[in-house]
Amino acid sequence: MPEPVPPRSTPATPANPVTPAPSPAGPVPPTAPGPVAGSVPRRTAAPAHEPVPSGEPARRGGRRPAPLMPPALRKTVLTLHVAASVGWLGLDLGLLTLGVTALVTGDPALVRASYLAMDVLAGTLIAPVGLTAVLSGLLLCLYTPWGLVRHHWVVLKLVTSTAALIASVFALRPQIGEVATAVSGTGPLPSLLPGRDGVSLAVAPSVALVVYLLNVVLSTFKPFGRTPYGRRRAGRGTGAGTFGGAARAKGPRLAAGS
Repeated sequence: MPEPVPPRSTPATPANPVTPAPSPAGPVPPTAPGPVAGSVPRRTAAPAHEPVPSGEPARRGGRRPAPLMPPALRKTVLTLHVAASVGWLGLDLGLLTLGVTALVTGDPALVRASYLAMDVLAGTLIAPVGLTAVLSGLLLCLYTPWGLVRHHWVVLKLVTSTAALIASVFALRPQIGEVATAVSGTGPLPSLLPGRDGVSLAVAPSVALVVYLLNVVLSTFKPFGRTPYGRRRAGRGTGAGTFGGAARAKGPRLAAGS
């Protein structure tokens, strides 16, 4: 017979088991998860300056550029500018026609009528029409991305328009008034009119017409590129540079008189 296998012995347990005494500091609370030892805590970078709304890049020193016109307002001012500029050009053509007619005709009644009509047109329309054209163009320069001194054609157009307005209001209009006063009445015409027999009243509108046509060419072709100031602004990536790239890519027409 095989030998019986002795039963497996189990370890004896003490009669009175000893439980560990609690710590005098009390139970240890569960620890919150924290950074791993040796790791560098991640820092949150504070903004260097207040956020700038989209479309308005901050200038150097924290200053913001002039706000741009909303599209509806820009189109309204542009329409006003184009209408005033066309009206100014038409007014000059009318003065030129009347001045040349009075100069070459031999009819005293036609000479008198031409100069009196010039006085009415110049005294009534030159100042408001010219001032509207210049001021609306100035608004379009200041409150559109073209800027006031960022492009040569804008600067040249503003200079010529302002000079033409000053010359028309303070030189041409008074001279037309003098000639109209000299030919008014029913008597014979004077042998010598102010302004060398009215020659200057035909030459001055001719010069003004050349200036206005030059402004049309400038607004259409926009030559000569950026000014040094405009190139610096474009190099800093501000409003002028951003718009310049968009203008070359899409060709928007936001400029004064465009």
